[in-house]
Amino acid sequence: MGDFTELFDQWAVDYDRTVYGIDNEYKEVFERYDHILSTVCDQLQDKKGGVVLEIGVGTGNLTSILYKRGFHVIPIEPSQEMRKIAKNKLSHIEIYDGHFLNIHISTKVDAIVTSYAFHHLDQKEKREAIYYLDSFLKEGGKVVIADTMFESKKYKKALYKEVENEKKLHLLNDLNTEYYEYIEDISKIFEDLDYRMDRKKMNKYVWIMTCYKGGNKK
Repeated sequence: MGDFTELFDQWAVDYDRTVYGIDNEYKEVFERYDHILSTVCDQLQDKKGGVVLEIGVGTGNLTSILYKRGFHVIPIEPSQEMRKIAKNKLSHIEIYDGHFLNIHISTKVDAIVTSYAFHHLDQKEKREAIYYLDSFLKEGGKVVIADTMFESKKYKKALYKEVENEKKLHLLNDLNTEYYEYIEDISKIFEDLDYRMDRKKMNKYVWIMTCYKGGNKK
């Protein structure tokens, strides 16, 4: 896994300004941001009151919604500066150090969620992480991922060209250096573990993938 901790530490102070549309380059990436986070929580209505492991909590925006909806949240974030900001928002919740491949809990959870973070893993690491996360999930549990994904090579190529033509150079660099995958490639990993999936497109970039352990949609 690439070491993005220093980048996250630097970004922490401006993170909320970015996700709420202040940075024009990323405006479409975070379009309907609150709705995306709310939809992630909607996927867990049948697990209400259960234990949810959230990985890559950033400044705690999704964590806050999960808590307000009655979930017991175990939030994990590798960036110390992000954890500080999240802790200021959520003084009643412990924010733990860790990442997708480094989790120190001793309990099984009802669901695992992550938003705008899974792309920091390359495809090999994504496979390792999904198998690792599966070991923490109860039978009948869910994994919910909200992130930039692509439905086809044609769509990805056209989108990258659009970003280039609009001279969104920071976003273009991000798209070229992070690990944004095709939906089918991620789906294949879950299918190998006997998960079933629902997939929903939320904006031009972001999809929500809801994965049901054991193939059961409960």
